[in-house]
Amino acid sequence: MLVSYWQSRNALIELVYSFLDARQFSEETRPAAFLVAFSGALVLVDAARYLRENFHDRPIVRGKLNEPEPYFGIPAGTYDTIQRSLTSPVHAWHLYHAVRYFDDNQAELRAMARGGPLEPLLTIIDSLQNRIQVGVREYARARLRADVRKVWNKLHRDLLSRALYGLQKAVSRLVSEIYTHPSHHPQLPEPVAGELREILRPGDVLITRKDHALTNYFLPGYWPHAALYLGRGEQLIELGIAEHANIKPRWLRLLECDKDEPRRVLEAMKDGVWVRSIKSPFSSDALAVIRPKLASAEVAEALSRGMFHEGKPYDFDFDFTRSDRLVCTEVVYRSYEGVGGIKFQLKRRTGRLTLSAEDLLQMALDRAWFEPLAAFCPLHTGRLLTGDEADQLIRRTHVAS
Repeated sequence: MLVSYWQSRNALIELVYSFLDARQFSEETRPAAFLVAFSGALVLVDAARYLRENFHDRPIVRGKLNEPEPYFGIPAGTYDTIQRSLTSPVHAWHLYHAVRYFDDNQAELRAMARGGPLEPLLTIIDSLQNRIQVGVREYARARLRADVRKVWNKLHRDLLSRALYGLQKAVSRLVSEIYTHPSHHPQLPEPVAGELREILRPGDVLITRKDHALTNYFLPGYWPHAALYLGRGEQLIELGIAEHANIKPRWLRLLECDKDEPRRVLEAMKDGVWVRSIKSPFSSDALAVIRPKLASAEVAEALSRGMFHEGKPYDFDFDFTRSDRLVCTEVVYRSYEGVGGIKFQLKRRTGRLTLSAEDLLQMALDRAWFEPLAAFCPLHTGRLLTGDEADQLIRRTHVAS
């Protein structure tokens, strides 16, 4: 809805402003130009008031409407910008004079438009004109609220929020590069990696662990990380999604990110959400694979949805209520939520709604939309386990949280 609204709003604003200077029109064309601009302005006001009436008292939705979405050119603070525009004294002054002009010349304007291509504009004006008839007290209250919210949001975003987030980001990046055993270099044994290459299918979820990583002490459970397996390019073609709008602009990068390894994952790490070679999750000490219980078409839908988020930054705040930046498990959540009826139960941790890698494993152990496929953990076995053996290994290492 927001994408559709934002694109329509920009087109209407451009239209209205192009008609703003009446001197560019002759006396004969000026009434027609007024009807076009006035009806366009009324649609803009009606849409802005619709957002306010339906979402202003719902802070989560309002927050989502303020999130940026660079893929569609939607900037941060969209909702606040719209409400500032709705309560702008300059706009109110223009609309006041527009209403007066329409009332004073209504008979001539209706006669000119009736029976011609401009007649539908009269229907718009008749149905929406009441949307700009706001009392002085109501207008002043709305304007004050818009001003207060603008100041608060600016202070919140520019000072406290940015400072804390910057600190979290710096600390998290530092911690992510530290191992308690500095000489340790995590890597799956090649026989295990080879077996995994043969059994993995697009849509599988890879859960990994790097031993001795300092980040293990800050994340719940034994298994801290997740990646979404995309597969090889020819597999995505077979799924029919290579030409999908979310994948097509990323297709060349997907194919060429590693010339030596054709298998790809979508993975959120400290540098952001990117398509990577499978070498990335294979650079781990332990790995578990869970598979969604979905048809191929549903997996294709999930992968297409997930690829929409490629290129977004990493969320060092671990906040699942926003989608302009993502953590590793959120890639899985954003891809699969709602597909084939899948529902994730987010858990509140340190004040945030989250989904951990351990939560994903629990879903698989419970056979809730996922099931265990394979697991390798050198502390318990020297080979890759599948089926019931994988299930038992995951149960031994998994920590319910």
